Amino acid sequence: MPRIVRAAAIQISPVLGDDGLGTARKVCQAIRDAAEKGVALAVFPETFVPYYPYFSFIQPAFRFGAEHLELYERAVIIPGPVTDMVAEAARQTGMVVVLGVNERDFGTLYNTQIIFDATGEILFKRRKITPTYHERMVWGQGDGSGLKVVESAAGRIGALACWEHYNPLARYALMTQHEEIHCAQFPGSLVGQIFADQMEVTIRHHALESGCFVVNATGWLTEDQIRDIARDPALEGPLRGGCFTAIVSPEGKLLGTPLTEGEGMVIADLDFALITKRKRMMDSVGHYARPELLSLLQDRRPAPTVHYVGEQGVDTPVALSGNEATP
Repeated sequence: MPRIVRAAAIQISPVLGDDGLGTARKVCQAIRDAAEKGVALAVFPETFVPYYPYFSFIQPAFRFGAEHLELYERAVIIPGPVTDMVAEAARQTGMVVVLGVNERDFGTLYNTQIIFDATGEILFKRRKITPTYHERMVWGQGDGSGLKVVESAAGRIGALACWEHYNPLARYALMTQHEEIHCAQFPGSLVGQIFADQMEVTIRHHALESGCFVVNATGWLTEDQIRDIARDPALEGPLRGGCFTAIVSPEGKLLGTPLTEGEGMVIADLDFALITKRKRMMDSVGHYARPELLSLLQDRRPAPTVHYVGEQGVDTPVALSGNEATP
């Protein structure tokens, strides 16, 4: 039988200056708005809740201590009030939701992607494996346990954040698990047009190579928000452009018109027959692979900071926070 899933890539601006819950409320309203349009899968931008740390891109590290501490105070605990709100919105609308958050795990922040199933259950939580450039002063690193594809009500979903897409082995790790929908998240309102151009190349190439749909969401900053973050007209330029919210078919075709400025949604019906059509010709992890020549070794073990030796002398990894990624 034909299998079609309606997806939305949502370009949206955060709520700045509150306790962090304002952005989460905005997410929930966007979920309800998308549900009215028949959407079954919604993807939000990178670390959208409470907001992406734009300050770290335009200030040297020794100057952004106050902004970094504010982000700690507003960051998301998993599970907690933010995840409860979004889970309930997903459950009420019967929608799969992929949300980027700044996760706080005791003394460290992480760039985290959460996949909520249509029941509201948190299916999966993963952390960006290597923060990029300025981000290394803000977030800790993820590990190989986050490179997994999960079954959801919308299909087999994989997710990566921003320049993780420039790590071909990370992408291949998801490809080997036969992702049907790849959910990509970027900050948006950053670097300028070249960032949007690079993003388009990246997501279209992954769709072709993986033979899957790509749903990509970028954030948006208003002019008032740019002024508030920059605090200096000379620093405003790097916070403009760089938006490319779009949906791509397994054939690399853009489905609908990409959104490059302002808030809104790109909505498309994902016809899963196109996955088979593409892979019949080129399946990178099937008949087009040469595993006897080239293969990937992936360590999927979580990387806890302590191991406890059990009563029987078994060395068992233990994550103190309980926030390790689940299968």
